[in-house]
Amino acid sequence: MENIDTIKNETEYCLNCVNKPCSSTCPLNNNTAGFINLVKQEKYKEAYELLCETTVLQSVCGRICPHTKQCQKGCIRGIKGKSVSIGDIEAFIGDMALNNNWKIPKTNNSKNNKKIAIIGGGPAGLTCGAFLARQGYQVTIYEKHNVLGGILSHGIPEFRLEKQTVEKTIKSIIDLGIEVKTNIELVSSKKESGITLEELEKQYDVIFLSFGANISSKMHIEGEDLKGVYGGNELLENGKHPDYKGKQVAVIGGGNVAMDAARTIKRLGAKSVKVIYRRAEEQMPAEKKEIVDAKQEGIEFLFQTNILKIFGNEKVEQIECIKTKLVQKEGETRLVPVNIENSNYLLDVNYVIMAVGSTPDTALTLNLNLKTDSKGKIVVNENNQTSNEKIFAGGDLAGEKSTVAWAARSGRNASENIIKFLENK
Repeated sequence: MENIDTIKNETEYCLNCVNKPCSSTCPLNNNTAGFINLVKQEKYKEAYELLCETTVLQSVCGRICPHTKQCQKGCIRGIKGKSVSIGDIEAFIGDMALNNNWKIPKTNNSKNNKKIAIIGGGPAGLTCGAFLARQGYQVTIYEKHNVLGGILSHGIPEFRLEKQTVEKTIKSIIDLGIEVKTNIELVSSKKESGITLEELEKQYDVIFLSFGANISSKMHIEGEDLKGVYGGNELLENGKHPDYKGKQVAVIGGGNVAMDAARTIKRLGAKSVKVIYRRAEEQMPAEKKEIVDAKQEGIEFLFQTNILKIFGNEKVEQIECIKTKLVQKEGETRLVPVNIENSNYLLDVNYVIMAVGSTPDTALTLNLNLKTDSKGKIVVNENNQTSNEKIFAGGDLAGEKSTVAWAARSGRNASENIIKFLENK
């Protein structure tokens, strides 16, 4: 974490713009100029409390958000030079709050008798629970793992986000009076071990589904079912890796999951790790810093390259690659990769990691008696409500953008809509 002198220099560098463009490009619409101005005046606790009006994940978002594509994208300083390091300042204040045990302020000290169950303790569920508990509602979070955090605890590697930071952040949220029930999974039938929506509906006034979409998408190419082909999401979530020592690994994809998987695998002793991405580097959705760090750690990148087939006799041995060109197609907002004929070549690999996107657990979502889309995601209206008015959903489970900040925003929106629903009832 940056030292206080560096933080002070960054706050002085901020122009404290009247129209706050950095706030409009932040998914949570944090009052960025306002909290930076308070830090500049050394009013640290006031800065934290101002941030608490919109977020409860300061230390987390300050570290892992793609700032150059979000808040810092709107920074006026960035037009002609370097943007203000908004993330570093936010993490500094978040850490100061955690280290000094500053409480998340309650907005209503009276207790409400309405009970809400939240299924999934990731960024969306934690944020929704926090904003409901601040208003006095009785919140219970159900989590399938033994600790809360979702992707924060079971996805993002330790070298990018320290577990201690996550644990302290979660504790500050739970200290609002939230009940936690771990090792309990949502199931679609009473025959399975877990809890059903029907059982929850009998106990709670509202249910919020936020268990994410963490099943790795398939490319539907030949050889994808060979031994040695893994999903990046599952590897990062469960931490169960094969022995990579001396092996050659190909990671397919260009997002942060691909970067996290590639860097983790390299650190676990792989001889070589190649990230294969079908578009150009500037089109990669991963944060630029993560790409730079991956390169510095010896990870190779094959841009404008697609894979057509995975070869092997039971185990992965080779992949067939093909070069792509980028063309503009009608109705598309960005250039589309098209395979270049006769540019095929073979690459020797021992493992292939798929990180080309993710979907919900359709075995569950399609059997919850809720409306879903073609990808198995829960369909919600503008108020986060599913086809059952008592059940709300958010985060990437409901098709929101897959970043921590957007998931948190979805959880905050859901809390507001749940309160409106309960008040109207």
